[in-house]
Amino acid sequence: MNIANMMKQAQQMQKKLQDAQAELAAAEVSAETGNGAVKVVCDGQGKFKSIKLAKEAVNPENPESVDGDTLEMLEDLITTAMTQATNEASSRMESKMKSLTGGINIPGLF
Repeated sequence: MNIANMMKQAQQMQKKLQDAQAELAAAEVSAETGNGAVKVVCDGQGKFKSIKLAKEAVNPENPESVDGDTLEMLEDLITTAMTQATNEASSRMESKMKSLTGGINIPGLF
């Protein structure tokens, strides 16, 4: 096998990896618990996107005592915390991978 063929195959694989990453980033995966009391949405790469809370999740004994503004505030606070945590985790992973690869960017690792 000659070097030109190897380079061509490497470029094709790199393109496929980039396409797969883009596809996963655009996908949405959701899960619910507590009969729909809590719904979480992530992208296909596992990055947190949003959370929706039902009034019953905040006050099961008296859900009507919870107003929409309170739910929205809690959802925003949780979303911000989850986004910050996942961003920090991604940053740490990327840093660790760069130290292991000597700074060489290997598509699909980060």
